[in-house]
Amino acid sequence: MGTHVIKMPDIGEGIAEVELSQWHVKVGDLVVEDQVLADVMTDKAMVDIPSPVHGKVIALGGQPGEVMAVGSVLISIEVEGAGNLKESAAPAPVKQAPVAPKVEAAVESKPAAAAAPRPATVCQGPMVAREADERPLASPAVRKHALDLGIQLRLVRGTGPAGRVLHEDLEAYLAQGQSNASAPAAAAYAQRHDEEQIQVIGMRRKIAQRMQDATQRAAHFSYVEEIDVTAIEELRAHLNEKHGASRGKLTLLPFLVRALVVALRDFPQMNARYDDEAQVITRLGAVHVGVATQSDVGLMVPVVRHAEARSLWDSAAEISRLANAARNGKASRDELSGSTITLTSLGALGGIVSTPVLNLPEVAIVGVNKIVERPMVVKGQVVIRKMMNLSSSFDHRVVDGMDAALFIQAIRGLLEQPATLFVE
Repeated sequence: MGTHVIKMPDIGEGIAEVELSQWHVKVGDLVVEDQVLADVMTDKAMVDIPSPVHGKVIALGGQPGEVMAVGSVLISIEVEGAGNLKESAAPAPVKQAPVAPKVEAAVESKPAAAAAPRPATVCQGPMVAREADERPLASPAVRKHALDLGIQLRLVRGTGPAGRVLHEDLEAYLAQGQSNASAPAAAAYAQRHDEEQIQVIGMRRKIAQRMQDATQRAAHFSYVEEIDVTAIEELRAHLNEKHGASRGKLTLLPFLVRALVVALRDFPQMNARYDDEAQVITRLGAVHVGVATQSDVGLMVPVVRHAEARSLWDSAAEISRLANAARNGKASRDELSGSTITLTSLGALGGIVSTPVLNLPEVAIVGVNKIVERPMVVKGQVVIRKMMNLSSSFDHRVVDGMDAALFIQAIRGLLEQPATLFVE
């Protein structure tokens, strides 16, 4: 038997050190070639480190949250034969998930080598028994889903990598009638004294740093305006009925992107980046719209490049493609960088008002709230209209309040009279 030592790889772009974000294996685990061993975080991306060999893990080179130099020992694996006497670096990373400017939920991680793993007793189907204080691996989205369903996550058997609990595991748990709904009603009112400490590492640490940097450096101010979207929703429904089968269904987002493109012709100061160290504002002709997209690791912002040259359906297809890539962790660094203005929306959860944080070095972000039906007075008559708020933020160092208001009013006019979106 020999030892194969994997060193922290050179991920490129002159990066000298990276943060160890999460282990997917522990000492004693048997691993196979191409199995993901760990996640590491650079300033721009989360990178999976795969195994180049079959073998048994005999040592881990660091703990989650530790910053490690490129070339330092990441993991040692016992293999048949002599091993790698030259102690080569890990193979090229296989997946990247670039860091988003903001996130809604913490990403938790526990040191894998801190203690020997507790034995788990697997019961029938998707149910598994764990110790009361043992925290199963699961994404924030899965944890929220389990909470909404009233499921104790520690009772669910995970079928993902390293036993990670997936959405389908929750569905399987419910399908076999193992839901907490069958537990005694009194259990819902039992006192709880448990506490949980979550390390701020990996993606969460990078996002926290960027959020803090953005709020400390930029002079944020927000502006909220109400928009009647009845007409544009009617147009969207008509286009989907006529062309949806052949061209794909349109959401409201492509119309909002188009409204941004048209409004920016008269307000180029919004489509800009501000280098506050060099004291230089760069206004761009190209409109690269960042579209905030929720994923299991947080809110990512894939970029619709050259939105000024795209039709509604072209924008819709690109938004859909980028959103799927971001959610699946397959978006490239180029696809998640280089935006000139950002559009953020929580869809049906959009609330009435929000105060989005700027995606520096951009100077404007347009936030979309949910559509609601309300009685409105139109030409002296009370009618039901579909209404939506835009809650947008600007960098007051660069954008004056009057200009911000006029910009949003221009978008309002375009959306309320949708024909003007296409009149040149």
